[in-house]
Amino acid sequence: MFEKVKELLVEELDINADDITPEAELVNDLGINSLELADLVLQCEDKFDIEITDEVINGFVTVEDLVTALSKITGEEE
Repeated sequence: MFEKVKELLVEELDINADDITPEAELVNDLGINSLELADLVLQCEDKFDIEITDEVINGFVTVEDLVTALSKITGEEE
């Protein structure tokens, strides 16, 4: 799942792959703004055919938070 998220971040938001680690903070380290986060959520929902609630989205601080949430929703391994 981490690799899939990393791929989305690189392809959709043009983030340097070397900067994407599980510990990287989406806003502080990767520079993702609220619009980009909303776009990322939509991309994840489309890619995995899921719905992500606002409550879950509010918990996204690091890449790992996103990976963990997607893994729980989809049932795939992190």
